[in-house]
This record gives sequence, structure tokens and C-alpha cells, in this order.
Amino acid sequence: MLDEHEFRRHCDEALDDLFKALNRATAAHDFDPDMVSGALQIAFDEPPGKFVVSPQTPVRQVWVSAHSRSFKLDWDAARQAFVLADTGQTLKEMIGAAMATHLGEPVTL
Repeated sequence: MLDEHEFRRHCDEALDDLFKALNRATAAHDFDPDMVSGALQIAFDEPPGKFVVSPQTPVRQVWVSAHSRSFKLDWDAARQAFVLADTGQTLKEMIGAAMATHLGEPVTL
């Protein structure tokens, strides 16, 4: 298991990378990413909705709230990414797929 310092470093890098990718994608899609108190929020106007990506330091996971569900991603040292065990998707891939489902169009991050 990662120590707290390693987790925070990896999490900060992952959220920063995702935030930058989301900002680039706003030119092609209707949503608004925002960092609020260490969590990344993605707000949608049409259809209305919100996703939240937040670090969970005590359990060393990144949690994503999307589509009325909670997804828990663990650090994968081999892939150097937070990964959803059920699907093998990285955080960025998982968010892109969830956004595509929500918006009804492909989203590339």
C-alpha cells in the first residue's frame, strides 16, 4: 500500500492531468470542470448532472460519483495510474466513458 505522501503525490498528479484534459475537451462538449476543496467536479447543463472525483486518503483510493453510483479506483504501480478494478480502465478512461454515456456522444480526454 502507498504511504500517505506517495498517495497524495500520485492523486494530485492524476487530478491535475484529468482537469487539464477536461478543460481541453470543453471546446467540443457542454460541461464545466472545477476544482473545489481538493475534489474535481464536472457539471453538465444538458442533460443536467454532476460527477465528483475525490481522493480518499485513509483508504488510498480515488472515488468517483457518477450516474448515481460510486466507483473506487486503486493505484496500479505497473500502469502508473489509478485503475477501476472491474473494468481495468484508468481514471481518465473511466471518466471519458462515463461522460460519453451521460452526453450521448463520444468523449476523448
